[in-house]
Amino acid sequence: MATEVKIPALGESISSGILATWHVGDGDHVEQGQTLFDLETDKITSEGTAEASGTIHLKVEEGDEVEIGAVVAEIDESGEKPASKPSTEEGKEAEGKAPAEEKAAGEAASPQDAGPYPPAVRRIAAESGLDPSKVTGTGKGGRVTKADMEKAVREHEAAGKESPPARDEEEKPRAAPPPSEQDAAPPREAARGGRRKMSPIRRTISQRLVEAQQTTAMLTTFNEVDMSAVIGFRKQHQEAFVERHGIKLGFMSFFTKAVVHALGHVPGLGERIEGEEIVSPAAMDIGIAVSAPKGLMVPVVRGCEGKSFARIEQDIAEYASRAREGKITMQDLEGGIFTITNGGIFGSMLSTPILNTPQSGILGMHTIQQRPVVVDGEIVIRPMMYLALSYDHRLVDGKEAVTFLVKVKEAIEDPSRLLFEI
Repeated sequence: MATEVKIPALGESISSGILATWHVGDGDHVEQGQTLFDLETDKITSEGTAEASGTIHLKVEEGDEVEIGAVVAEIDESGEKPASKPSTEEGKEAEGKAPAEEKAAGEAASPQDAGPYPPAVRRIAAESGLDPSKVTGTGKGGRVTKADMEKAVREHEAAGKESPPARDEEEKPRAAPPPSEQDAAPPREAARGGRRKMSPIRRTISQRLVEAQQTTAMLTTFNEVDMSAVIGFRKQHQEAFVERHGIKLGFMSFFTKAVVHALGHVPGLGERIEGEEIVSPAAMDIGIAVSAPKGLMVPVVRGCEGKSFARIEQDIAEYASRAREGKITMQDLEGGIFTITNGGIFGSMLSTPILNTPQSGILGMHTIQQRPVVVDGEIVIRPMMYLALSYDHRLVDGKEAVTFLVKVKEAIEDPSRLLFEI
């Protein structure tokens, strides 16, 4: 009996994706529930798992675009699991019997052996003569991927070297060329330039950014905030907070609460335009931009008006971890009414964030710097951060945008305002 491995449905807006990585090889034995592949779509990267145990036969290669519902492999449930390795004594006996035969077999094996490599890797190995075992893998568990092989081929061709020896062949040092040859042919530099296909996520990011520029009347207003109060608050309570909640108290929970506070005074920043109608939000669902290997993602922290600082920090930490592991789902990204992005973690001093359409507002945080400021007529050194609010001027007037940013500033400089809602 054969079980088809299909691309699962991931949401109404997703119709296809790129099969980015196979975690098994053609002919491998797989167990039910085992991760088989990574699927990269225009919004998320998800995993495909085995619905049955048996021998798997792959039908598509890494890098192929596949439709939702497409059959990408079959699992032969009659395929028996490989026998377990012999015991230590049996292994020693086998080693003693035929070491020469095993060595000869290893030397005779070609770089294109099936082994644990996916079809695309084996195909490139067959075409180029490169041995996958000599290539450093960047896939999960150090697995060699199609991209690794393509990179190795490019480097090999650029260096002008001969194909590397077979995996069991003894490597010998190469003699240096005579002086005349060295003078005539200086060492080549690594190849530069080239083309590569945009990933689905990068394509979508590009489209969304251009869409925001073309379909909204986007403006940005700026302010600066003294971080002394928040830094002092964290320093005073950090140890007890970690002991009580098991997570550090960061800046993002303060800014999330400050945004919720400011939205209470300027609700237009949480609304959106649909056709000729203005849609008001039912809850304070705030998007928090997080960096992932495939690009920037904005998972949504739900119901921030009713969540504690600890719960917000835990939600953000969980989203960040899932983003790094490629486990963010469509549901995690939907429904946000406002976005916060922190370029300061990368050292950005000032920027103009682009709207995350169809939202009408996005707050940009930046790096904290010790700067001289005037307080009560005296020049003092304070930890200062620039804030940037980009907004859709079709829905929000300049006065409202400035008021919103001032409310955020006031809440950060005096966190007690969040407690008393003033």
